[in-house]
Amino acid sequence: MTVVVLQHVAVEGPGRVGQALERAGRMWRVVRLFDGDPVPVGPTGIDGLVLMGGPMGLADTHEFPHLGLEQDLIADCLAVDVPVLGICLGSQLLAATLGGTVGPSGSLELGWYPTTLTVDGAADPVTGQLPPEFVPLHWHGDAVTLPDDATLLASSEQTRVQAFRHGRAAYGLLFHLEADVAQVAAMATQFPDEVARAGSTGLDLADSQRVAAIEAPADRFFDAWVALTA
Repeated sequence: MTVVVLQHVAVEGPGRVGQALERAGRMWRVVRLFDGDPVPVGPTGIDGLVLMGGPMGLADTHEFPHLGLEQDLIADCLAVDVPVLGICLGSQLLAATLGGTVGPSGSLELGWYPTTLTVDGAADPVTGQLPPEFVPLHWHGDAVTLPDDATLLASSEQTRVQAFRHGRAAYGLLFHLEADVAQVAAMATQFPDEVARAGSTGLDLADSQRVAAIEAPADRFFDAWVALTA
């Protein structure tokens, strides 16, 4: 059994997710969708599914047909209680698969912004590993509505649904906990127009103090999610 990581663009790799999988001794592999790797069909042999971020959106299935195939795989995994973790775009794919809506929020939330756990989020065995208020990296222009039967776990001032859980082990995070300084800098280099729209710079975003502050709670979060794949 293997944890499968679906990666949409080269600069948004598994980062701390992969480190948590290594610490737990899990077998795992990365499906490099940007290099043409096919989306796995069905949940056989998969004991965890991770969906990373990317600049595309759910309206771009004509250009990126794998997005629809990813939703099929998510649905198949949910049907047999395979743990799922969606990050940024991945959380949008999870929300849409669960019947939530995904669309432009009207503004770009890009930078390091305070995010607060809900009462349910603080009590959750996975998001409860994070402080009641923490400052992760946000990088999105789309937002989701909370799917039916999902639990709201975290919100920011600008975006209500920052994290949610469905069932036992399906988690969506609109923000980024997985990235180190090098990955944040690479994202800023890859998407300079978005950085400029946010009124920021690559140096502002690749802030080693911000990254260091979130590292330990992020590791606890990912360790707790990975434990669900056992």
